Amino acid sequence: MNQALRQQLTDLQQLILQEREHAKALDMVNLTRVAEEKSRLLAVLDNIPQDHDDSDIAELAGRVREENRRNAYLFYMTLQWVRDLMTFYGQRTVPSTYGASANQIRQEHGGRLLSGRI
Repeated sequence: MNQALRQQLTDLQQLILQEREHAKALDMVNLTRVAEEKSRLLAVLDNIPQDHDDSDIAELAGRVREENRRNAYLFYMTLQWVRDLMTFYGQRTVPSTYGASANQIRQEHGGRLLSGRI
């Protein structure tokens, strides 16, 4: 069982590394495929008891966890970057509106880019 678990963790680590490379290359087709494989493998690993005494498996699991955290951080920062870009371009497409005292009123509705009116 330890050998099968070690192989599954090694496969998971490879999938995580592939996932990162596909994300960096913006290869959405392969990123989606790898994410589906990763989900299937995680579902299998979820059913395995976690009371292993093998230090090699614990070390491998730690490396897998760290690589997965790196990917999560990459995806989080990418999402934040996309949000910032959408806000930036949304602000640039909002027409200026002025109030009764001739002051400019800032509108927060996302602009034409987010609303699909472009």
